[in-house]
Amino acid sequence: MLDEGGRRLLASFGVDAPSPLPASLPAWRPFAEVPAALAELRRRGRKIAILSNVDRDLIASSIPQLGLEPDLVVTAQDSGSYKPAPGHWRVFVDRSGAAVEATIHVGASQYHDMRPAAALGYRTVFVDRHGERLKTAPTRVISDLASLPDVIEELARA
Repeated sequence: MLDEGGRRLLASFGVDAPSPLPASLPAWRPFAEVPAALAELRRRGRKIAILSNVDRDLIASSIPQLGLEPDLVVTAQDSGSYKPAPGHWRVFVDRSGAAVEATIHVGASQYHDMRPAAALGYRTVFVDRHGERLKTAPTRVISDLASLPDVIEELARA
C-alpha cells in the first residue's frame, strides 16, 4: 500500500491509481547470487547505495531480503523524480558526499541506469541478464552479480 507521499508522487506524474506492480514488490526475491555478492562487497569495505524508482515503504519491504542494510537508499519519493531523470543522483551526491569519480553505478536498465549515470560522469556496470543489444556504452557488462566484487576492485584500481 502506498503512503500519502507515494500517492502524491504518482499523481504528479498523472497516475491516478497505484498499479498492481508496486503492491507485488514486497514478494519479489533477489536473484540467487545477489546477497552473496553484496556481502562480499561489504566485506571488502565497499559502501552500497540503492537508487530506486519506488517509494520508501516499498523499498523498505524489499531490503531485508538482500541480507544487509545498504549504506544509503534514494527513492523516487526522496528525489521527487523517476530515473532516468537526474534527481536520484543529485540526492545521492548530497547525502553521501561521494565524488562521481569514486562511484560506480551498477544497474540492469540501459535506459534508467546506464545512459543517465554515464551522462553524469559515472563509471557504469550493466547487469545484462537477458543478452540485450547494447544501446549504451557501459564501462563493464556482466551477466549477473557473482563477478561484481572483482569487477568493482578492478575498476577501483583503474
